[in-house]
Amino acid sequence: MLAGFAISQVRPDFIENGRLGMVIGFGFGGLLVAIDEMLKGFSLRAFSAATFGLMLGTLIAWMIDRSGLFVHVEEATLWMIRLCLFVGFGYIGMVLAMRSNKEDFSLIIPYVRFASQNKPDNLLLLDTSVIVDGRIADIIESNFLEGVVVVPRFVLRELHQLSDSSDSIKRSRGKRGLETLSRIQRNSRNEVKIHEGDFPEDKDVDSKLVKLAKATGAKLFTNDFNLGKIAELQSVKHVSMNDLALALKPVILPGETFSLKIVRDGKDKGQGVGFLPDGTMVVVNNGHGHIGEKVEVHVLNLLQTGAGVIVFTEIRNPHPPSAGA
Repeated sequence: MLAGFAISQVRPDFIENGRLGMVIGFGFGGLLVAIDEMLKGFSLRAFSAATFGLMLGTLIAWMIDRSGLFVHVEEATLWMIRLCLFVGFGYIGMVLAMRSNKEDFSLIIPYVRFASQNKPDNLLLLDTSVIVDGRIADIIESNFLEGVVVVPRFVLRELHQLSDSSDSIKRSRGKRGLETLSRIQRNSRNEVKIHEGDFPEDKDVDSKLVKLAKATGAKLFTNDFNLGKIAELQSVKHVSMNDLALALKPVILPGETFSLKIVRDGKDKGQGVGFLPDGTMVVVNNGHGHIGEKVEVHVLNLLQTGAGVIVFTEIRNPHPPSAGA
């Protein structure tokens, strides 16, 4: 409206008065808004396809027009034929181009492929339990994970509160978490971002993590079983470090031999008990006399229990127990 009024003042020969200029400006603005509404959902790919189809249809219509088929047609009728040719083939070309997929263009331009360069980031959202655990830093340093490591500000705040706690256990957990973040930041392969997003209406950190993961499309890394279940119920991608550790645990089969330190008595008479690095309990027959020693054991069988797997073994090439045993 202002533009129409300004034109009426500068060019009164073009627009007679300011009121008419404002009306024309208002109408032109309404036309632009209407065109914008009609173009909603019309992508750049569809526009380029329609343009290509229109050009192709116009070219075909021009070739037919120049073919000499209508040499003997009267001039009064010829313009109508030309109009129908260009409008008809232009419309058909646009429709065919917009209905086709990108692979169909390879028939016309055989050696051109278009690939999206704006690939979304692989976001790795860490919760407090994973950061304190520390194994995520080892996995990142081993180049098993690639992407942008996202640490929410509210998780960082929770780590600071733990590190300043009067409880020595909580204080050590907080310091361990801060050291883990420092290790991850020193790794140049993965970028670390502190996310400032927060959800003040939620007081629970777990709820904030799930909402942030859903909003950003990040994959949530956690050791919290309950948080993993909540994320699963809300269709949020998540990874449990404990499940990953179980999946990567070495498989022990009957007949294998390995070294083991016997640390205590077993439940039955004469048995000794040791533990593998992952915490799996190993029962050694006739191992009572070798407590405190490292021996070669031979796997007899495995017993699956609710708490895990118990490995039953016997000493390979047994020798007499030491004098102090």
